[in-house]
Amino acid sequence: MREDEGILGLASIRRNRGVSLQQIAESTKLSVRFLEAIERGDFRKLPGGIYNTNYIRQYARAIDYDEAVLLAFYRRQTAPADGVASAHGKQTVGGLRAASTLSRS
Repeated sequence: MREDEGILGLASIRRNRGVSLQQIAESTKLSVRFLEAIERGDFRKLPGGIYNTNYIRQYARAIDYDEAVLLAFYRRQTAPADGVASAHGKQTVGGLRAASTLSRS
C-alpha cells in the first residue's frame, strides 16, 4: 500500500469519487486536519470521545463509504492491546479495578 493511501485506501476512494478534502470540510464543518487524520488512521489527532465516532461517520458518509466498516477499524485500532485485563480474576480497565471489585476491610 502506498503511504498516501492511508488506511483502507480511503484517500484513493475519495479521489476516485471526485471529492476533495476541502469539499468535505465545507459540507461537514470538520477541519481538513481532522479529515486527513482519519484518512491516515491517526486517530490520536482527533478530539476524542464521541466526537471521534461522529467525525468518522461524517467522513464515511461524505465519500459514500460504509461507516460501519470504518468505525469497526477505528475501534480495533483504539482498543487496549489486551482488551479488558484481568488481575487475580478481577475485571480491570487500564490496570485499575472497578470500585465494586475492591474488597472491603
